[in-house]
Amino acid sequence: MSNIRSKLKRGDTVEVITGREKGARGEVLSIDPKKSRLIIQGVALRKKHQRKIQSGGRTMSPGIIEFEASIHISNVLIVCPNCDEASRIGIRRENGERVRVCKKCQEVIED
Repeated sequence: MSNIRSKLKRGDTVEVITGREKGARGEVLSIDPKKSRLIIQGVALRKKHQRKIQSGGRTMSPGIIEFEASIHISNVLIVCPNCDEASRIGIRRENGERVRVCKKCQEVIED
């Protein structure tokens, strides 16, 4: 599955469809295509206890850091900006261009 081109892109709004974060919506911050995982803003928040570290002349402050953990791509669906519903994505060719299409309303999803 790592060689399949993902239909999701950075900046897309997605909805989590399974797991503890079910129903949560957020913007895609980053995608790891090799592991088929993505990081969504404000979803799957984790806490990490960070100790004081010095590197490159800078000091990282200690404390509890909150960050977004990754979620598998199969656990999310893109939210169509036209119909505002979580939907699958299809691919259509228009004028030699590859465009993403919402499967529910058949509208083109702009990049």
